[in-house]
Amino acid sequence: MSRRYKNAADILPDDLLKQLQQYAAGDILYVPSPEKRKPWGATGTRQFYLQRNEEIRRLYAGRMSIAELAERYGLSAETIRKIIYQ
Repeated sequence: MSRRYKNAADILPDDLLKQLQQYAAGDILYVPSPEKRKPWGATGTRQFYLQRNEEIRRLYAGRMSIAELAERYGLSAETIRKIIYQ
């Protein structure tokens, strides 16, 4: 299977190319293979976020501020609030 750059103008029908240009002209797109898509979390991401969110809750309970948590994890204060109060 080839994983090299391909020019969309060389492989797509004109009508599909024009539709894509409306959304992503000049951008680089990744087109996933339909049969290789894994369910969300199958690669360990679900466990990662569960552990991260539990740690955020624990640190908040230990008196770390929402602003400090946002800075530490690179998240917005609103995202930290959602994690804490979910």
